[in-house]
Amino acid sequence: MVTIQASVRNNRGRPVRGLTLADFEVRDNGQPRPILSLRADSRSPVSVAILVDTSGSMGAGTSFNLARLAFDSILSQLAGTDDEAAVFTFDAALHEHRPFTSDLSRLRNAFDDLAPFGTTSLYDAAAAAARRLADRSAAHKAIIVLTDGTDTSSSLTAPEVSGLAGSIGVPVYVIATVPSVDQRSLLETAVRSPLSQAADLRNLAEWTGGMLLFASHATESSIAAGRLIDELRQQYVLAVEAVASRQWRRLDVRVRGTAAVVKARSGYFGG
Repeated sequence: MVTIQASVRNNRGRPVRGLTLADFEVRDNGQPRPILSLRADSRSPVSVAILVDTSGSMGAGTSFNLARLAFDSILSQLAGTDDEAAVFTFDAALHEHRPFTSDLSRLRNAFDDLAPFGTTSLYDAAAAAARRLADRSAAHKAIIVLTDGTDTSSSLTAPEVSGLAGSIGVPVYVIATVPSVDQRSLLETAVRSPLSQAADLRNLAEWTGGMLLFASHATESSIAAGRLIDELRQQYVLAVEAVASRQWRRLDVRVRGTAAVVKARSGYFGG
C-alpha cells in the first residue's frame, strides 16, 4: 500500500472539502491506478515530528528566537489528548529531545535548554525523522523543520531524502527563520529539476507534499504555524497498491473535472 496525503485548494487558495473517492485520479508512472481507500476527516488526530535546528548558524541574529515563536505557535494549534508531537534537535545528527506525547504541556519548555552549536545536517535529520514517524498511528503525519536553511554537512542529497520521506508518506514542512534578503536569495537560486543533485529547501518540501514557509518576524511565525497545521488537518488520505518492482515511481494526483490544485508526494519506491 502507498499512502498519499493530498491537500486540495481552489483557485482562490481555499481548501476544497467534501470530495469523494470518485473525484480523485491517481497515476503511477503515467498509468491510472485504482484508489483503494480515501479518508477525509479534519477531526482525525495529527502526529508531528518537530525538528529544531541547533547548529551554530541559528545563534546569529534572530533565527533561534523566531524558531521558538514558531514552535509555540505550532503547539497552540494542536489539540491536547488527540494530537501528538515530538521534538527532535539536529546539528550534525538527529537527537530525540522530547519523545512523542499527547500531553503537549510536556513540550512547552523544550527550547529552554537548547543552545545553537556545530554544523547542520538538515537532509539527514529529515530522513531519520521520517523513519520515526512511520510507526505512528495518526492519519495525518508530518515533519516540521525549524531552521535558518543552511545545510553544511548532510551526506544525502535533497532528491534522496525526498524519496525516503515520500516512500513512507510523510510530508516535510519547512519554516525558514531567515531575514527578508535571504528569503529572496533562497528563492532566486532554487533548483527545480528533479534530475539535479543540487536542491534547496523548497524542493525538499514540494517533493514530499509539504510546504516551505518563511518567518522573518513574530507575526509571520504565528501565521506560518497556523497555515501549516490547518493544511495538515484538511488533507485527504488516499491509498493505492504499490508496484512490486524496485524502482522510483512518479505519482500524479488530480481532481476530476475541476481546476483545483492538488499538492501531494511526488512518488514512491516500489518493491
